[in-house]
Amino acid sequence: MSETTERQGTATEGLTGAKAHSPRRGGGDPGTRGRTTIADGVVEKITGMAARDVVGVHAMGSGMSRTFGAVRDRVPGGGGGNKSVTRGVKAEVGEKQTALDLEIVVEYGVAIADVARDVRENVVAAVERMTGLEVVEVNIAVSDVKLPDEEDEDQPEPRIQ
Repeated sequence: MSETTERQGTATEGLTGAKAHSPRRGGGDPGTRGRTTIADGVVEKITGMAARDVVGVHAMGSGMSRTFGAVRDRVPGGGGGNKSVTRGVKAEVGEKQTALDLEIVVEYGVAIADVARDVRENVVAAVERMTGLEVVEVNIAVSDVKLPDEEDEDQPEPRIQ
């Protein structure tokens, strides 16, 4: 009768059966080496996009900032484009936490408290998922209500040729 013995080992075992100690270069998991910094503008863009996704949010920013932003967006080289995404959003970003201030315009007829709660939930989820930062507060100022018969300030005027 012959007995079979099983031997368990690792890939780093040498021919003698002794475990080889492979030196780790750089000291630890490669994913933890170095620092990652996230600019305020990055968090502001994520926040602006997440807030706009909430039903009942008509626009971001005060009436004046929207008016100036709409003019700036139409002027070639006026710095438009991405500015409209961050309009009405201010972020203060630290190493591990962020605080957010939003100014929104809501649609007439919506429950403002519900919209504010939904904005907070959506913004916190998006910012924390995408950045890994802890959102410590989301302050929301409702600066206006969009009435059904009001013209939209952000709509470009039709071009006449």
